[in-house]
Amino acid sequence: MEIIVVPDYESLSKRTAMIISEELKIRPDLVIGLAAGGTYRELVRMHTEEGLDFPKVTTFNLDEYIGFNPAHPSSYSSFMWENLFSHINVNPSNVYIPCGDTADSGEFCRWYEDKIEQSGGIDIQLLGIGGEGHIWFQ
Repeated sequence: MEIIVVPDYESLSKRTAMIISEELKIRPDLVIGLAAGGTYRELVRMHTEEGLDFPKVTTFNLDEYIGFNPAHPSSYSSFMWENLFSHINVNPSNVYIPCGDTADSGEFCRWYEDKIEQSGGIDIQLLGIGGEGHIWFQ
């Protein structure tokens, strides 16, 4: 694991997007673990302005609110589609986001873990650590 400390959020977004970009150049079928956050503006910019390509990428989101269906405007699913997935050329069938309104969360979690394993595991996981030391969403 590598921990990178940067002076501000803009630097963080650019550095994170650059790391993902470099990994995609090496491995176009990268499996990326995602948290909701603001780094996605830079990835979208790199896609539209620099041709960063995502068609073989598989993504697994870290979390979702319990009780929210994917269409709920405050769900992480809505956030991710509004801020990233709708703006890049990712294959929608390779986008996985936890289901917040499943009838059986235990069964869903087992299925989700199996999908991650079938994809070869997470190659790179995007997380943020808040000012209080917790992993957070901004």
